[in-house]
Amino acid sequence: MASEHPARAASQRSMHLVQTKGEGAREQWVDLFADDAIIEDPIGKSPLDPEGKGFRGKEAIAGFWDMTIGVTEIDFRLKASYACGDEVANVGEIHTKMADGTTGICEGVFTYKVNEEGKLMWMRAFWEFDQMAATLKPPS
Repeated sequence: MASEHPARAASQRSMHLVQTKGEGAREQWVDLFADDAIIEDPIGKSPLDPEGKGFRGKEAIAGFWDMTIGVTEIDFRLKASYACGDEVANVGEIHTKMADGTTGICEGVFTYKVNEEGKLMWMRAFWEFDQMAATLKPPS
């Protein structure tokens, strides 16, 4: 997958920071987003977002990291990436391992939109919570 497209490049930076979680990764990740950006992961109501309104603004986005990304090991396994205009749609799986050792797989389409400065305006994830929950396996 080529990385020259601005939205694809921003999505790749995001995924890299999420996977590696190096020093300062949380702050670097939040900085990828515009001030009024929104994350919907997954889109609509879920146990992660009971109101289904998403996480809007950098403070809420940092809270999303703390609630989800910061407490799990995450491995992106993309099958395809389609860039058009100022957006990209990545298709694949996200393999997660929670703090207690439980693992799960989230299959979906993960979309990103950038503004003229290359900042992420939104990250939207099309995946089904129940389908992901069915893949959960306790630590062996």
